[in-house]
Amino acid sequence: MFFLEKAGSLLLSPVPISFILILMGIFLLWFTRRQILGKIIVTLGIFIVLPLSFNAVSSKLLRPLEYQYSPLMLDSAGNKQDRQNEPGIKWIVVLGGGHVSDPNVPLTSQVSTASLVRLTEGVRLYRKLPGSRIVLMGGAVFDTVPEVEITAKIAEIMNVNPNDLILEKMSKDTEEQAKFIKNIVGNDRFILVTSASHTPRSVALFKKVGLNPVPAPTNYRVLHRQNGSPGDFFPSTGGLSKAETAIYEYLCMAWSKIRNKS
Repeated sequence: MFFLEKAGSLLLSPVPISFILILMGIFLLWFTRRQILGKIIVTLGIFIVLPLSFNAVSSKLLRPLEYQYSPLMLDSAGNKQDRQNEPGIKWIVVLGGGHVSDPNVPLTSQVSTASLVRLTEGVRLYRKLPGSRIVLMGGAVFDTVPEVEITAKIAEIMNVNPNDLILEKMSKDTEEQAKFIKNIVGNDRFILVTSASHTPRSVALFKKVGLNPVPAPTNYRVLHRQNGSPGDFFPSTGGLSKAETAIYEYLCMAWSKIRNKS
């Protein structure tokens, strides 16, 4: 079921859909007499992917996800900077974001950008909260080595005390992470570190199983630029990547609601 869900969400992404439509249209144009239908399908495929490759469009899709929760900014005493204290929090849960355990490259290159940024944010909060512990989550999904074994080594490079690390190696996705974390933190409140676009879905899944996380979104991709950039007016793979991230999250949230998981 897990692999079917992953494959289904990927097939519903704009790039695969557009390529399938374009290939269907080309087939009709070259090998059948249905020329009008072929032209319509090719045009539809192009007009699905082209607008989404502009940053102005993709950012509008992604921004509501990324800014649903504010970043967790702590002062030197470990309190939120708006002076609303979060007493008694001793757990910082960092969700995994993907990895490839290739021993031929440095550890920092074996984890995705999302994983590395999440871990860095978790370590930043760890330093602000003396006595806290970091819970690293992420199993071996499409790899033989669990992600947390790599992120734990990177955390130690960042001078995190190994005794302050707890590794959860069994979970494959956010839904499973929500179940496994309850066995670790119990009824304690905890800080939940994940990508900003992933925060709304992960918070909903964690609350569904009776947990009360304090969101700490990071890895923002939609940032307020003081000055315009020429890249904003041209299609790009970066813009398309933002759109795919947003659509993936919206699809996953819809699927969770259908299954009554969030």
